[in-house]
Amino acid sequence: MSGLTQRRVVITGIGVVAACGHDLDTFWNSVVEGSSGVAEVTRFDPGDLPTRLACEIKDLNVGQFIDPKRAKRFERSIRHGLVAAKMAVEDAGVTHLNSDRVAITEGASVGGLESSFKAQAAFENKGYRSMSPFTLINSYAGSGSAEVAIEFGIEGTVLTIGSGSCSSTDAIGQGRSLILQDEADTVLAGGSEAPLLGPVFGSFCLAKAMSATAMRPFDRDRDGFILGEGAAYVVLEEASVAVARGAKVYAELAGYGSICEAHNSVTPQPDGIGMSRAIRKALRQAKMDAADLQYINLHGTASDTHDPAETNGIKLALGPQAKQLSASATKPITGYTLGASGAVETAVTALAIDRQVIPPTINHDEPAEGCDLDYVPNEARPYPLTTAISVNAGFGGRNSCLAFRRFEA
Repeated sequence: MSGLTQRRVVITGIGVVAACGHDLDTFWNSVVEGSSGVAEVTRFDPGDLPTRLACEIKDLNVGQFIDPKRAKRFERSIRHGLVAAKMAVEDAGVTHLNSDRVAITEGASVGGLESSFKAQAAFENKGYRSMSPFTLINSYAGSGSAEVAIEFGIEGTVLTIGSGSCSSTDAIGQGRSLILQDEADTVLAGGSEAPLLGPVFGSFCLAKAMSATAMRPFDRDRDGFILGEGAAYVVLEEASVAVARGAKVYAELAGYGSICEAHNSVTPQPDGIGMSRAIRKALRQAKMDAADLQYINLHGTASDTHDPAETNGIKLALGPQAKQLSASATKPITGYTLGASGAVETAVTALAIDRQVIPPTINHDEPAEGCDLDYVPNEARPYPLTTAISVNAGFGGRNSCLAFRRFEA
């Protein structure tokens, strides 16, 4: 390899498992057509919960991708992550992954809670002998990335990052860093979450964070998000390696920025300073000016505090260009998949560049006060995209941004 300054990172494979689609084309068509995966939750009895809606993955044929006996040992977050990773590898056409030049970076925020909750209930009701023997391999924080490594025989760096809703954004950004630092030539990067669990659902209901009808980010009538489960992985490759093997390239992953406001456990700075710093950092790495940017995939959680702060942060980072570009939120279609959000939205952003279509923000009728960007309301927009960013924000004041451009060898 030539010097590190000449190394570039491209996306050559994408795998997504979401409520709105279990394969890439179905997923993308749902995103572009605004076909949401929202339905009444069936993973548990919602009882008297004020919110009964979720984006739940149904009818996924896990055995098509993973040995059924092996898959049976795992909880949903691990199964979904394994399937998404298998899809991404198959899409990229990469082989010979059993190398220390191949790495995994995974993001998750509540992965493993399902097994922990079940083990606690079994222990309290019938004693420790009634617990599943697979509790340990399901419930620890790095279980998902470890099982992906075992599935492919990957011998390089294997990391799990837990940074709330920024988890898989940060995982993809760190995967890029491993390639730029010549620690790897190929990285499987992504995340998986299965948060449709009674205590998680109930906690968000107590916080009055979820909508009982529909998710309407940046809209006057917004009243919260719809929780969803999902997984996405991308194959990152050093550009010259990808070009040499004739790989299809969706987009170049050109920059990454991550910061913490250190302001509040839940709410962001109203002026959006954290979001603006993450965006500027990613654009600086990508050597992009604000005037170069065409599209933003927004975090967009339909929150009275977060939506205006995100809008302010974008305007603070980009100045007058903020109102010239398209900015859409796709969580109303996929659901809010917590730590997997960044990976799911990386897939959306890379596909938008590849297929030259900007996805819509559905359920957007009347902009809320302080929300004055072009949110691409309700209908997709064909556009010759060459540059884009995807942003996420998480508890504790975390803000992360990935920058993409159309790849030219």
